[in-house]
Amino acid sequence: MLATMKLPAHELLALLVATSFAAGLNLYATVATLGLLSRAGVLPLPPALQLLDNWYVIAISAALFLIEFFADKVPAFDLIWNALHTFIRVPIAGLLAYRATAQLSPTQQILAAVLGSAIALAAHGGKTAARAAVTPSPEPLSNITLSLGEDALAISLTWFATKHPYIAAAIVLWLIVVIITLIRWVVRSLRALFRGAEHEIAKP
Repeated sequence: MLATMKLPAHELLALLVATSFAAGLNLYATVATLGLLSRAGVLPLPPALQLLDNWYVIAISAALFLIEFFADKVPAFDLIWNALHTFIRVPIAGLLAYRATAQLSPTQQILAAVLGSAIALAAHGGKTAARAAVTPSPEPLSNITLSLGEDALAISLTWFATKHPYIAAAIVLWLIVVIITLIRWVVRSLRALFRGAEHEIAKP
């Protein structure tokens, strides 16, 4: 049975912060987890998101998650897969945030959608940066381990946010700081690599 109890506004915001981050890591796992938690009566979904409780939506999300589970663990191909999913994870995370705040004013809904998209983009960007850093490694274990960690984090963070939304939101904010630091490090490393290649080419 779908849980119908309404969440307090601040708790809903904290939950959106956590689930938007999880969606940026793995959208399909997050949607399937939200639907299953609602079905189990653990999470009261807002009326506009009750579609996620539908068994067809859960089954499709689970099937897509299964496809991503394998596609995301192939070195090099995972970069292509994640690049394409920039246009899926980020806008859908924003849409979920928009629909989840249907009880608010249109302006507040738009702000929630922007926040959800921005958080999902940060998670997605951090994931892509981490993949770019480990893909040059000749062995596939690092990619597989990283991907398994991302899958586990997306699912566990979604579940944890239903129990402790404020702590989950605080964890996400900390992770965003880590991601920004990681992205800056990757960009600096790539620039240094390109500069080194240019110097080698310029040598007589």
